[in-house]
This record gives sequence, structure tokens and C-alpha cells, in this order.
Amino acid sequence: MEHYSMNLTLKVWKQKNTGDKGQFETYQVKDISSEMSFLEMFDVLNEQLITEGKDAIAFDHDCREGICGMCSMYINGKAHGPWAQNTTCQLHMRAFKDGDTIVVEPWRSAAFPVIKDLMVDRGAFDRIIQAGGYISVNTGNAVDANALPIDKKNADDAFAAAACIGCGACVAACKNSSAMLFVSAKVSQLALLPQGQPERKTRVLNMVAQMDKEGFGNCTNTYACEAECPKGISVTNIARMNREFLSAGLSSEE
Repeated sequence: MEHYSMNLTLKVWKQKNTGDKGQFETYQVKDISSEMSFLEMFDVLNEQLITEGKDAIAFDHDCREGICGMCSMYINGKAHGPWAQNTTCQLHMRAFKDGDTIVVEPWRSAAFPVIKDLMVDRGAFDRIIQAGGYISVNTGNAVDANALPIDKKNADDAFAAAACIGCGACVAACKNSSAMLFVSAKVSQLALLPQGQPERKTRVLNMVAQMDKEGFGNCTNTYACEAECPKGISVTNIARMNREFLSAGLSSEE
């Protein structure tokens, strides 16, 4: 693969805090390697800004291996950038050309208030998980893998749903800022497994109630969430969650 360097213009959203109006600011970066990751390019920019005595751009990151879900950036109008099923930290600069202008924004959702610059508060997702996205039984040591027979298709579907990293790209991509794909993935991965059956009904009712409380919008089936999801989580999980919710509501004693 050919290696090359490039000069770029960056239009980056700058916002001091949640209450600040915020605005785009323009930066120039030079001699950026095509093999850098997008976040490494931001590291170079921040080093440049610090050297100049300016405020560095705040952005979320952790593992930089595509599994933590923290690198939430809207790049040229797409969550996580132009590559399909790819996180920002795994996006390489060879996706761009010398002289390009790149527009970078935080997730846009009332449920994800901006903390600073490109960092948003995704505590709403944590509170949804706290509402029911777990199995509240102390099981001790892990049992042998073959101790609980599980249908192969169910195991595969649960594993695919569990691949969700909670980054929020689905919310950012949705015109309604819906969290249905995230919540449905968390509901599905436990609803499909034997360990999740005892709390199956209360789980979906409580998680959906918390999702609504957090101010996320509803799903209108445009499937932008699946298209932008870095892990390719399927919208079939939303259909499953709707069935789970309807079933739990009909059988509720309340």
C-alpha cells in the first residue's frame, strides 16, 4: 500500500461546556501520514495547539482498538467517518486526500449533552443498562461452556447483539435521535439466552421506560442506525425488542 503525506483543513466544533453556544473553528495540519489513524491526526493537531499556547481539542478515546465505543465523532456528515462498520479510532487517514477539508462534530442529541468540544455525556446509556440490562444473580465461578445447552442460532444471534459497544452512533445517525438499536441489542443478547429468562419481562419494560425518560426519540424504520453502526448491529433486534415489549406488557400484572 502506497504511503503518502497530506495537508488538510479541519473544521472542528469547539464548545466550552453544555451551556456554551459553540462554533466551528478552522485548523490547518501538515505532513499527515496516510497511515495515521484519525485520532493520531488529532493528537498531532493538539500537540500543535499546545505548542502555540492554545486550548487543545477535547475528544473521547480509550482503547483505540475499536471495542470501547468512546471515539464518538461525526466526520463529514457520517458517524465515525466514511468507512462502513468502522470506529473513528480505526479510521485511517488514507480515507482522505491531500487538500481535503474535513468537518468534525460531536454527536447531536438532546440526550447526549456536549461536555466540551467533541465530548458528549452518554450517561443516558449507562442508566438504561442500570434499569435492566444485566442478570441479577450471583453465579459464582463460570460454569463449563457445555453445561447449558443453547440452540446454535440463538447463540449466534445473542453474540451478534452483544457486539454492540454502546458508542451512540445509532443515536447520532437517526433523525429522531432514537436509541432503539442500542436498547434492542442489549435486550436481545439476554432474551436469547437461558440465563436471561427469569428477568426477561421486567428487563424490557424497565429499559424501554428508562429510554423514554432519557428523552430519546422513537424509531421510524429508516435504518440509518444499522447503516452507521460500527459493529453492524441488525435492526432485526428492534423487531425482537418490540415483540418482547408487547408480550411483557400483555402479561404484566399491573
